[in-house]
Amino acid sequence: MAEWLDTISTHWFWLSLGLVLGVAEMVAPGFFLMWLGLAALIVGGLDYFLPITLAYQVAMFAILSVLTVFAGKKFLHDNPIETEDAKLNDRGARLTGEIVTVVEAITNGNGRVKVGDSVWSARGVDAAIGSRVRVTGADGAVLLVEGGLD
Repeated sequence: MAEWLDTISTHWFWLSLGLVLGVAEMVAPGFFLMWLGLAALIVGGLDYFLPITLAYQVAMFAILSVLTVFAGKKFLHDNPIETEDAKLNDRGARLTGEIVTVVEAITNGNGRVKVGDSVWSARGVDAAIGSRVRVTGADGAVLLVEGGLD
């Protein structure tokens, strides 16, 4: 084993691991690594103040990892992150009520409409090219439209 590893106190390893896991959570967020990082920081803090063998440190990290993940999951379940805009990541829902132009005739219930600078598949009443229709909702990436407004 490398000699430099023998000179490092184990609490520095755990504290460093906790910080690395915290940074990894910021780079690839998923609310998982931060709880493991918290467990590592706790083990590092305890190891700094108490003489704990490496076997106990690893066991403590394993147990604390499970506990912090479940505690974090419960915390997030009890305190959900709320947004001011419920339709933030649902572009189809955000378009509900908009007036759009048919660019490929809607026949037998299917066609395409222009929304801003993009073209979406549409489903609804038959309408000719150039007709204006209202978006009533979305089914995945297909806009649901109603009646000609011309």
